Amino acid sequence: MKTYDVYGVGAALVDIEYKVDENFLQENQVDKGLMTLVDEDRQYQLIDNLGSYSKLVKRSCGGSACNTVVAISGFGATAFYAGKVASDDAGAFFIKDLNAAGVDFREAGHASGTTGKCLVMITEDAERTMNTYLGVNVDLSSSDVDTQLLANSKWLYIEGYLVTDSQRTKVAVEAMSFAKQHDVKTSLSLSDPFVVQIFSQQLKSVIGDTVDLLFCNEEEAINFTDSSTIEQAAEALKNYAKSFVITRGAAGSMVYDGEHTTCTSGVKAKAINTNGAGDMFAGAFLYAISAGHDYVLAAQFANAAAALVVSHFGPRIETSEYAKLKQQFSI
Repeated sequence: MKTYDVYGVGAALVDIEYKVDENFLQENQVDKGLMTLVDEDRQYQLIDNLGSYSKLVKRSCGGSACNTVVAISGFGATAFYAGKVASDDAGAFFIKDLNAAGVDFREAGHASGTTGKCLVMITEDAERTMNTYLGVNVDLSSSDVDTQLLANSKWLYIEGYLVTDSQRTKVAVEAMSFAKQHDVKTSLSLSDPFVVQIFSQQLKSVIGDTVDLLFCNEEEAINFTDSSTIEQAAEALKNYAKSFVITRGAAGSMVYDGEHTTCTSGVKAKAINTNGAGDMFAGAFLYAISAGHDYVLAAQFANAAAALVVSHFGPRIETSEYAKLKQQFSI
């Protein structure tokens, strides 16, 4: 009997969300709609500027894979998260918030230094722009991945953001290889167009021969496969993954279950914040298939979950909303 449904690996970050307008991004030379890695001084400078300009909306434990395993736990599956935080106030907040969401975390991840933070700036069009200071995440090593617990998990889920440096790429490669050797199903998110554009070869090294399940959005799929259309990209992705899902925002998703490709319709939503939409989609999808449902139902369920999360600030939905979604889809 497996201990965990999903074992997630990623950069452990405290997400700090602010509402901003377009002028703030322009005046502070922030590239809109992307995740940009910054140093601590630059992040503090932006936060100081925001303090006199905007208001803090929400703070939560975060990072892409973290948001996904929190969603998985919220739906009722068991999840473990491997990441690294420092012995500081932000690290203590991260662990407390993660544990409150029902996700297990190994305390050995503690380290001296500074816990990473992701500054999420939300504009009126609901677009999210992220400036990330990784902090002690740069020191993430294979020793931070508990292989005994990983071997006792149904799924491994890795965020693509890990491949932005060689050491963390090595962690992802080794975790993926270990999972394949121990009959743990493997899944990977391409995470961000920026990651695909700059670190495509590193992503391919993590994938190895293939992964069981790949998550990406339309732009990432086209860029990763050097395709012109979503149809070409979907065909090319079969070289990298036994199954995959391509999210398409309001247009829904395209899902390949290993035999058939199906397009599922989007769910209407009043979007105020796209932060965490892809993470929530992955969490809902993994929950549904780990509970024995087929890929099409899982995608429809995940579309609805993603539509719900974009109507909130923060990458989470309320406890009651998890239950309502499961009831709606008889899951």
